[in-house]
Amino acid sequence: MARILKKVPNFKLPKYTMRDIEDIEELKIEYTPEELEKLQKSRKTAGSEGYPGTSYSTIKEVFERSTTLFKDRTFILEKFNRKGSFEEISYGKFREDVINLGTGLSKAFKLKGEKVLIIGETTYQWYVSYMAMLCGAGIAVPTDKELPENELENIIKRSEAAAVIFSPRKKDLIKKVANHCPGVKFFFEMYSDEKLSGRFAGLDYVMEEGKFLVDMGYTGYIDTEIDPDAFAVLIFTSGTTSAAKGVMISNTNLAYNINAVTPYVYLTPEDRLFSVLPLHHTYESTIGFLYPMAMGASVAVCQGLKHIANDMKETSPTAILAVPLLIETLHKKITQSIEKSGKASAVKSMITLTNGLKNLGIDVKKKVFKEIYENLGGRLRIVVSAAAPIDAKVGKWFEDIGILFLQGYGLTETAPIAALTPDYDTRIGSAGKAVVCDEIKIHEPNEKGEGEIWIKGKTVMLGYYEDPEATSDAIKDGWFNSGDIGYMDEDGFVYITGRSKNVIVTQNGKNIYPEEIEGLLGKVPEIQECMVYGKEVAGEKELIITARVIPNMEEIESSHGEGLGEDEIYKILWEKIKQVNRKLSNYKTVKKLEIKTDQFEKTSTLKIKRYAELAKDKKEEK
Repeated sequence: MARILKKVPNFKLPKYTMRDIEDIEELKIEYTPEELEKLQKSRKTAGSEGYPGTSYSTIKEVFERSTTLFKDRTFILEKFNRKGSFEEISYGKFREDVINLGTGLSKAFKLKGEKVLIIGETTYQWYVSYMAMLCGAGIAVPTDKELPENELENIIKRSEAAAVIFSPRKKDLIKKVANHCPGVKFFFEMYSDEKLSGRFAGLDYVMEEGKFLVDMGYTGYIDTEIDPDAFAVLIFTSGTTSAAKGVMISNTNLAYNINAVTPYVYLTPEDRLFSVLPLHHTYESTIGFLYPMAMGASVAVCQGLKHIANDMKETSPTAILAVPLLIETLHKKITQSIEKSGKASAVKSMITLTNGLKNLGIDVKKKVFKEIYENLGGRLRIVVSAAAPIDAKVGKWFEDIGILFLQGYGLTETAPIAALTPDYDTRIGSAGKAVVCDEIKIHEPNEKGEGEIWIKGKTVMLGYYEDPEATSDAIKDGWFNSGDIGYMDEDGFVYITGRSKNVIVTQNGKNIYPEEIEGLLGKVPEIQECMVYGKEVAGEKELIITARVIPNMEEIESSHGEGLGEDEIYKILWEKIKQVNRKLSNYKTVKKLEIKTDQFEKTSTLKIKRYAELAKDKKEEK
């Protein structure tokens, strides 16, 4: 449903100089047995028990506690002027704005209990709007800012939204859509104080109307009691395998996501998360917004992916939530810079030495790799990857330089966390173990222990909006069928191997998961992106395993020469694919190559929308 990025922008990192091993004082120190014992005792760990958890039942409870307890602490950092510096907004200011907006929407504009669609880039008033809804104004409908006019109009109508809150950048689009959406009572523009004119008004004006009522003693909004299990948020899925469904989320689902994460990850008010993902997606809105708010931490808003490096240096985050494509790109940029400096072998030696020291209880990684840390803001300690599988080597590299690498697993239907790797037992390559309020089981596993991943617990959605048939298909006896394929080890850690709806079934019953092949093809430098699928060919009973590939022309020209024709590029790529085929069982091998000249259509978490790609093929065939 989303087209947030065609690819990750080419952000730049500075060239690293990196000290030589003999120049690193931290590696020269000799430790006595007594000092080693002291260092080992001082290391902070959660052990096997985890950290103290939380027991919230609504997000309003989180809001009340955090905005009161941390009222003078910084909550949101945002650069409202690209040429300016980051402005800091306190928890206290956030509380005032949420109460004023909630009061304005529910009382002054009589929208209490109605659905309000929120669309726009990540910005302070998006956070305020979402929280105002969760605290009692009505039902929030967070929506992908990249939707084209026809899809946005469809979502507005399907959700029966009574109002739309939009960012200034979406004004032209909203004006077009408004003409076809007579059912919407109001359209509110963020950062505008325009009074009501027709159906349009500024969000600042709504907040001022609410503030007037609050100042007059009205407490109806803030006194609203929240039913934990009532329908609170409507999110339309990204639709990687089918048309988007409306997922109904409750306060229980969101609050228990916080309760689920706190025993696994140690976060304090000193932490700062770096927000790079779209807020309409549950991964960012729940774990990147609601969770740090519960901990009293702060959130720095990235001003655009091409500004990642500069924004991180300026805001000094301690954690970043990202999707594999972004993490892999960051890893690639750093390692390429190290290679250009001629220090790649030295860094490998430093990793070996520091890993050995760490095993003895001596962790000097942050000092040894100080230059890498400085270019990421100086305080980064956690990288979290979710939404898709990631190359385990990338996660291992981050851990090798001293950054905790965590992986999460879930779907919009679990709001979104169902599994997570604890920070004290990271298990790189695993998607994590079931969170404390959920159960995970492998349904009807095969001889390898692989099967559909089923989830049951407090994070599982209420159901699909106005679609009882889809709900009953997805949830059986309380167990939600994720549609993902995987296995579980003896310690309960989940490993994802594919997606059942993407599975290619051969004539003799063999299952082929495209993700496995795509993972191997993704390591080929000459391939920028690829999608593997079973192609129907007239006269053939068997689906033809086909790789649709976007060539990495920069790498091809660098390694094979410039000015190559289409046939030559095809031959280069086919030779690379044949090399990958040697690593696969015969029935899994790629039989056909298609070169794609435009970009793949993607979801907001940068996953290729397979059904959309294949739907295009059917249209072209007609």
